Amino acid sequence: MKEWDLRKLQILRALHETGTVTAAAAALRMTPSAVSQQLAALSKQTGTPVIEARGRGVRLTGAAHVLLRHAEVVFAQLERAGAELDGYARGTAGLVTVGTIATAISRLVVPAAALLRRDAPGITLSVRETEAAEVYEELAAGEVDLAVSLAVDAPTARDPRFVLFPLLADPLDVALPPGHPMADVPGLRLSRLAEEAWIFGSRGPWRDITLAACADAGFVPEQAHAAADWPAIFSLVAAGMGIALVPRMATSGGLRREVAVRPLDVDRPRRRIVGAVRGGAEDSPLLRRTMDALRQAADLDPTVQRS
Repeated sequence: MKEWDLRKLQILRALHETGTVTAAAAALRMTPSAVSQQLAALSKQTGTPVIEARGRGVRLTGAAHVLLRHAEVVFAQLERAGAELDGYARGTAGLVTVGTIATAISRLVVPAAALLRRDAPGITLSVRETEAAEVYEELAAGEVDLAVSLAVDAPTARDPRFVLFPLLADPLDVALPPGHPMADVPGLRLSRLAEEAWIFGSRGPWRDITLAACADAGFVPEQAHAAADWPAIFSLVAAGMGIALVPRMATSGGLRREVAVRPLDVDRPRRRIVGAVRGGAEDSPLLRRTMDALRQAADLDPTVQRS
């Protein structure tokens, strides 16, 4: 029976995920030459090449894909073993690092932390604000234990690296300048705002969400300004420079004081928030309690809906 080196399998997986030896080396904090040496050793161990030259780069062989398919099962099982050991050694006490988008911190993660302090005081959350797509990279790399992000950026349900769980559906409202003629229109429809100047990001999930919501309403919005930071967006709207779709989770506190935020109860656009853990880690007592607290926090927020 072959003796497998898990580090070599992790390097092979990193190459598969990143596409180049250089990128895999950067992700693993290794040198490219060290990555190449480890892959050469893995080829020697398996008795067949796991990479082959392709132009100036390399690509995985069929044998490598066979190996990766089995390796993912091994990695998930090791996560489960770690979860069982964690439950045996630590019970319901320990630290959980949560990577989360900014708008979920005050409305979801902080309430979950309060619930844990009340019901499981031995569990401590360490919160790490992260961009929506990058949080899954951090989760895969082990830099966070649990991710809270947008469903639009989530991996597919067939990705063996992750287990996803729904949290809530966050309604999208429209932010209008003060005194806008549509600010007091009852039953406001998104289609009535088709000719307005719009504000949304030049790239990323919020651009995609805005374009999709407007497409469902039958039009393509004209982008007057590109901004992704919520205070910046609200400042532009308050100055009368355009309008924007905004998630209800982002309209608390002082952000909305200078603008008119109106619901779109007829169109009912939504963005969905999900949680994720690494495959196999869902059996960890610490993560189970944290996941339950996040679900309870979602249930407690009257401004949003459960997914």
